[in-house]
Amino acid sequence: MPTIRDLVAAIRDREGVDAAVILGRDGLLIDSQTVAAVDAEHVAAHVPPVLVAAEELGASGHLGALRTAVLEHEHGYAIVASVSPDAVLLVLVQPTANLAQLLYELRRNRANIAALV
Repeated sequence: MPTIRDLVAAIRDREGVDAAVILGRDGLLIDSQTVAAVDAEHVAAHVPPVLVAAEELGASGHLGALRTAVLEHEHGYAIVASVSPDAVLLVLVQPTANLAQLLYELRRNRANIAALV
């Protein structure tokens, strides 16, 4: 059976992915693989406020629980995906990456990812 480390490695190995980070909802790092320029602990610490804001937006719009948030930045994307009640996946992606394919794979494998966490 695959492990969290295998999952993180598989995501990080995709073309255009600079970081794959599994973290607790408190921002504490569970596992990560990143390019040298990315500090996994530093980016993980910034995820909880994003989660809170996205969940409040969903609640006020009667949209239900947050599943995935995609944030477009000048030099790439940050994908924040809720994978279990206690864990979140953060993926930092270059603008040239196949974002649609990555989002599809994350959505299709959400239950498998949750089982690993």
